[in-house]
Amino acid sequence: MSSQTFFLVGDEPSTTARGIVVDPKWKLDELKRAVGLAHHVAQPTGITFHLDTDHESPALTTVESVLSAPGPVACRIDGNPVRSPQGPEGLPIVGSYYEIFPDHLANHYRLFRKYGHVIKTTNMGRVNYLTDDPAVALVASAESAYFTKKITPEHPLSGIKDNSAVFIGDTETENWRLAHKFIPPAMGPKAVRHYTPLMQDCVRSSFKVFDELDARGEAWNVYQYMVKLASQTVGKFVMGFDYHHFDAVDSPVHPIVTNFVYVLALNKKVTARGGWYQHLPFGDPAKLKELRRLTYAQLAEAIDAAPASGIGNLPLNEAAVKASCVADYLVNAVDENGQHFPKSLILSNMLVVNGAGYTTTSTLLTWCIYALVTYPQMQDRLLQELIDYGISNDTQWDPDLAHSLPFLDAFIKETQRLHNPSFQPARTTKTEVVVPGGFRLPESAIVITHLHAIHTNPEHWRDPFRFDPDRWDTDEVKARHRGAYIPFTAGPRSCIGFNFALLEIKILLSELVYRYKFTREGFEAIEYDPEFQLIRPLNFYAIAKRRTEWPAKSAA
Repeated sequence: MSSQTFFLVGDEPSTTARGIVVDPKWKLDELKRAVGLAHHVAQPTGITFHLDTDHESPALTTVESVLSAPGPVACRIDGNPVRSPQGPEGLPIVGSYYEIFPDHLANHYRLFRKYGHVIKTTNMGRVNYLTDDPAVALVASAESAYFTKKITPEHPLSGIKDNSAVFIGDTETENWRLAHKFIPPAMGPKAVRHYTPLMQDCVRSSFKVFDELDARGEAWNVYQYMVKLASQTVGKFVMGFDYHHFDAVDSPVHPIVTNFVYVLALNKKVTARGGWYQHLPFGDPAKLKELRRLTYAQLAEAIDAAPASGIGNLPLNEAAVKASCVADYLVNAVDENGQHFPKSLILSNMLVVNGAGYTTTSTLLTWCIYALVTYPQMQDRLLQELIDYGISNDTQWDPDLAHSLPFLDAFIKETQRLHNPSFQPARTTKTEVVVPGGFRLPESAIVITHLHAIHTNPEHWRDPFRFDPDRWDTDEVKARHRGAYIPFTAGPRSCIGFNFALLEIKILLSELVYRYKFTREGFEAIEYDPEFQLIRPLNFYAIAKRRTEWPAKSAA
């Protein structure tokens, strides 16, 4: 065995160099892992070894050359020295707030161009780090020795944290382990196939309302009606519950739905203003606490009324394809040890599955319709594909059919890339760590994967702000960094409902496009809501004209 000392370029060698015992038989990657472990480098494959700190110093490419070098050996991370992320200095008290809001998408994009791929912001005392680097995003998303999902007061979800539920709870808890064991089978590919007729029935039940709006010649707020449609679908999927959103044109949105949307709006307002703000006993923080209590109570009544299918004590995967709804599944399914999901965890998890399900899909549906009426030829191309694949009023959808339409798939991917509803999946560092690019983060730092900035990062996407579904069939995009497109985020805490969500979007959108021609009402610039948890358009109005004729099939 031999030994050598190593330090990270950017640090003072005399105080940070660390000695490591090295087996001369190691491969270079094994040496990198050992050095990475000693210096808390999250992705050690990016380490290079050098004789000195000069940026032109060539890399030592063998273990033998590293061991024979006069120590300490200088280490770079992806060719860079280690350094702390930069960001705007900000103003007293409010910090970076006015550098970011109200247009936080464009302003964060600007800050990445100015300060680099990991930036630091301070909003009214709340310190966050954000990244537009796919490599950093994947490292942060992994449950590892360096990162986890721990919702601290600095976390964007701190206002609605509940450690009894997925998504809004910490990873390193027994509750999360149980939820992550029981819930995913209810949303896997086989279970989603089981619920496909429900999706089709829900969208077709909305036709009488859109037909009447057409007969009146009325434009309608797309987001509001997509909330009605998505929540109607998800409500039946999750609880077998009919919100009666399409009984008539003016049917109100059910209080369970409006209250959860309001919870997300209040959480964004509260968490954007610093960790101290959420503890105030009045104003928005008090409203958020009361509304959460009310929403839980309303949801409990709906779950109690959920239809039962007589699947008592069936194994998880079998119960998932026979249950009447997710609530029925969670009450009755058993694991390999014959254990049920704890009753004490059902309510909170149903709140998340229900609320997160329709808030994301309603927003994505809205952006899909926006893309249809905004970008040339998109609607005509999608309709033509539906005709060419034999879609009609008599079509009975299944996942195989929905996932076989290439342009529909590319169109939705491009919409998710450029107009993804989600903004802020966040993870917490468990220790000081150096991430790709050489950025050093302190312990307990909140790192936000900025999906919009990643999906429009010009280093990974050619002409990133151009809406181009055809890019998905190019070798360039097929060979992209695997973290450059993560609409459902990545890692163990990625969206467990993505199978259901994608199939739901494909069926609902196809049914709507086949029946209606959408046109945009007015020329007002579309504004997104900066004080909402998701990126939702506020003022997008459209007219849906019922089709009376369809194009012929394309020539073979």
